[in-house]
Amino acid sequence: SHAAQAVFDCLRELGASFLDDLVMASGLLRTQVEAALGELVAAGWVTADSFAGLRALLAPAARRRRGRRGAVRPPVAAAGRWALVRRASPAPGSPSASSVGDARVEAVARVLLLRYGVVFRKLLERESGLPPWRELLYVYRRLEARGEIRGGRFVTGFSGEQFALPEALAPLRRLARDDAGEDLVVLCGADPLNLTGIITPGKRLPAVMGNRVLYRNGAPLALLSGGEVEFLMPLEAERQWRLRNLLLRHGHVRGGTKRPATAG
Repeated sequence: SHAAQAVFDCLRELGASFLDDLVMASGLLRTQVEAALGELVAAGWVTADSFAGLRALLAPAARRRRGRRGAVRPPVAAAGRWALVRRASPAPGSPSASSVGDARVEAVARVLLLRYGVVFRKLLERESGLPPWRELLYVYRRLEARGEIRGGRFVTGFSGEQFALPEALAPLRRLARDDAGEDLVVLCGADPLNLTGIITPGKRLPAVMGNRVLYRNGAPLALLSGGEVEFLMPLEAERQWRLRNLLLRHGHVRGGTKRPATAG
């Protein structure tokens, strides 16, 4: 505001100043200076010698000068001097905070690509501690412009931009042609690829070590939760028995050959 700019200019010219000095130098009313200080403090530009003045700025204007017994007092003026916050400049040759932040976001974006192959906003809803999607989106657009990744619509049913590693496209095309045979994979419920109820229809399988999900060609076929097996589509009794055993034993079958699988 105009008053905040006037007080800021006074502090920049005069240095640390008492409230009365700021009133005289700025030509503003005391209430205007107090409101301007509150605005500057909230923006992180101004601080005081003591916390008394900072706490006083949080109180309504009508209560700033009245004590518990109705005695008039000037708490903002009693705060001591007000001064601009001194901001340290980075040492020559040292990375700035923004460059360090950009490097961290790019590192996270690359890890997500390596984990999933294809990344889009809906996929990351269950992830915690990630940078905002807008920051990841900026990184992915930059990587696409460099030719390191691909942008497009790789998974149907989800709006927004999607990005994929080049090596992830061939398996996706193979699955789309439905010539991959039958690939059965059992994953622990705590595995990052447990995406039931997130990008696949149906209920969410809790991310608990004892839970498991059985995928057929990337689509959930059965769930193990609380020791109970639930099939997500009707199957013959003999096939249910075979898949139930596979789910309980936690194995991996591709083309009829069983191999051990790890639970990420």
